[in-house]
Amino acid sequence: MDGGRADFDRGLTSVLADLPLAELQRYRPEVAEPADFGEFWAGQLQDARASDAEPVFVRADTGVRHAAVFDVTFPGYAGDPVRAWLVVPHHTEDGGAAVVQYIGYGGGRGDPFDWLTWSCAGHPHLIMDTRGQGGSWRSADTADRGGDGAPSAAGFLTRGIADPRTHYYTRLFIDAARAVDAIRAHPAAAGRPVVTAGASQGGGLAIAAAHLAGRDVAAALPEVPFLAHPRRAVDVTDSHPYRELAEYCRANPDRAEQAFATLAYIDVVNHGKHATAPALFSVALSDTVTPPSTIFAAFNHYAGRKDIAVYPYNGHEGGGTRHFLAQLAFLRAAGLP
Repeated sequence: MDGGRADFDRGLTSVLADLPLAELQRYRPEVAEPADFGEFWAGQLQDARASDAEPVFVRADTGVRHAAVFDVTFPGYAGDPVRAWLVVPHHTEDGGAAVVQYIGYGGGRGDPFDWLTWSCAGHPHLIMDTRGQGGSWRSADTADRGGDGAPSAAGFLTRGIADPRTHYYTRLFIDAARAVDAIRAHPAAAGRPVVTAGASQGGGLAIAAAHLAGRDVAAALPEVPFLAHPRRAVDVTDSHPYRELAEYCRANPDRAEQAFATLAYIDVVNHGKHATAPALFSVALSDTVTPPSTIFAAFNHYAGRKDIAVYPYNGHEGGGTRHFLAQLAFLRAAGLP
C-alpha cells in the first residue's frame, strides 16, 4: 500500500542514512529474541491480572455532545491505577470495533476533546493514559509507581534498563494489555471486536498489546511505531527518544550490552513475531525519529496478515487524516466497520 504517488521512484532514499524503499521492503534482519521471552511476558501479565481491582467508569460532564464520556481507572502493572478516557458515540454500527488508543512519547490523555476522530466515525474509543509521562505536550494523570531508581539518561527509554523486570517499558506494556481488558469490561464493548491503535510510542504499544492480549485483539493499527529494532535505530538516527539510549551507552559503555539485552524483551519486532491479528502499519520515509528500516523490520517480521502505507515525503507526523481514512477502509475490509 503506497501513500505517495503511484509511480514513486523505488530507488529514492529518505533524508536519513537509511535504505532505499526497494531494500526496505526486503529488510528482515536477524533480531535476537530472549529464550524466555514468552515465559517472561506470560508471567508479567499473569501477575498483573491477579489484582482484584476492577475497572471503574465514571460518567464525565465534558461538553462532548455526540458521545458519552467516561473517566476510567483500571488496574495496570502490579495493579497500579491507570487512567483513561472512554468515549462512546451515541450512534454505532452493530459489530463495529472498539478502539484502544495509545499515546506518543511524552504525552498523556489530556482532554476528551483531543480525541474525537474515532468516536465521530462511530467507534467506542478508549484512550489510555501513559504512566509517568505527560510533561511534554499533553497532560496526564497517571503516576509511575514502579522503578528501581537506578541511574538513567533523561527520559524514559533507559529507566530501569539493567533488567527487564525493572524496565519502565515492561510496566507500560502490561498497562497496554490491561487496557484491552478494561474496555472489554464496559457494556459499550460487549460483543465488539477490539482494535489497538497509536502512533510512535503508541504504535509500539499497539503491537505489544496485540501480542500480549492475544485473541482479545482483532486488529492492530501501528503508525510509525517506536521501539522497533533499537540497535539499528541508534546507528541511523541521533533524534530523541533513541538518542537517550546512545547517551546512556556513551556514559556507561560497560552496561551497553545489558541495555540491549533488556531491550530485546521490549523490541516490538519480537512482539510482532507472536502477534496474529491483522495489522495496518504506516511508515514515513523522511522520519528521523523512528527510522524507516526499524519500522520495516517490525513489519516484515509481523506474523499476522498485514499491509503497510508508505508516505515518501512525510516525517514523523506520518500520513495524518489521509492515513486515518486508510485505517477506516482497512477495518471495513477486515469486517470491523
